[in-house]
Amino acid sequence: MTRPAPDPATDPATDPGPTAADGDDTSFPLARTCPFTPPDDYAGMRERADLTRARIPSGKRPWLVTRHEDVRAALSHPAASSDARNPAFPALGDGEQVVAAELRPFIRMDPPDHTLVRRMLVGEFTVRRVRAMRPAIEAVCAEQVEYLLSRPAPADLVADYANRVSTTVICRLLGVPLEDLEFFRRITSISGSRDSTEEEVGAALGELFGLIDRLIDDKAKDPRDDLISRLATGPLARGEITRHSLLSQIGITLNAGHETSRNMIPLAALALLEHPEQLELLREDPQLWPGAVDELLRYLSVADVITLRVATEDIPLSSGTIPAGDGYIALLGAANHDPGAFPEPGRLDVRRTQRNHVAFGYGTHQCVGQNLGRLEIEIALRTLFDRVPTLRSELALADLPARSSSAIFGLDEVPVSW
Repeated sequence: MTRPAPDPATDPATDPGPTAADGDDTSFPLARTCPFTPPDDYAGMRERADLTRARIPSGKRPWLVTRHEDVRAALSHPAASSDARNPAFPALGDGEQVVAAELRPFIRMDPPDHTLVRRMLVGEFTVRRVRAMRPAIEAVCAEQVEYLLSRPAPADLVADYANRVSTTVICRLLGVPLEDLEFFRRITSISGSRDSTEEEVGAALGELFGLIDRLIDDKAKDPRDDLISRLATGPLARGEITRHSLLSQIGITLNAGHETSRNMIPLAALALLEHPEQLELLREDPQLWPGAVDELLRYLSVADVITLRVATEDIPLSSGTIPAGDGYIALLGAANHDPGAFPEPGRLDVRRTQRNHVAFGYGTHQCVGQNLGRLEIEIALRTLFDRVPTLRSELALADLPARSSSAIFGLDEVPVSW
């Protein structure tokens, strides 16, 4: 088996959309000048009287939504469609739309299909269930920080700590064996890159789905205390979800659960090292950590451009109206750095009490795993700084290699010593 056969009703969207006839469009995506904050041009877009139209690599011309109030409105409006089968869907990578339209992960579905799948998953990520995972996550982080310290300095905070923590946590939740951490890193790197072709993404996901397919059979016969077992013996056994769809949903849960934490942990650690007064506040008062994680999520906004939508009817916003049938991108980083919503948004403040950021999206597609993400990032950072109080970066910010082609922003490598 290479990858699940497409649903009969699925019609992958390959139309590149209209090509701009003028030179007024903003070329998008934009690069960050600082790894901690969104592109500088976002500020100018927020201040414009109307929406900004972009030209993306596929040739399509989606609208960019940048104000905090508009991003929330655009993501929660009933006419906001996430269906990747729509020809206007503003996919940034060549292979992204075709693969998403064929596989239909729940983040690229609309209700009622999205509602059905989300309901199957949401119970796994409640506050109560995630809190019960704290001891297990603490044990994972303790083990992996010792692995980091066993490496010759300078070690890589990404490969030698963050990647190992994020992969271990999500694989244990799902019930995926940890035989090869690099396998999952390679798969998520290819499938999450805008530079990957349709063939490359398909081949990478085929390897992943082959593993998951075997696990579904194994766990249906011998269920354990993990998500795949519960889905295989529950919704799949009752005929509430097809095997094709189950493979896709497990795949996106594994991918998203790994990628976000893998990128957030080293970037957040680096941000605290670059703001030692903020790190000192956390050392003086550890009760600030949960709020600090939300502030870091807002400040860094690593999932800035993942919220791709199509308006199925006109969507009125304070900065203009998105016409029916047009694609748009709600920029989470621009919203999280809107001075109209956050005083001094470019300042990292671990004592900030506002929790209205949109780092996990907004509306019906708000990240289902956000409770786990918060806890994992908190424990990973606390463990790191408690165990390695002399941690320091070996490279200047400008020299750190950014993952500019990934759907989730992050750094390829963060050399550290202690």
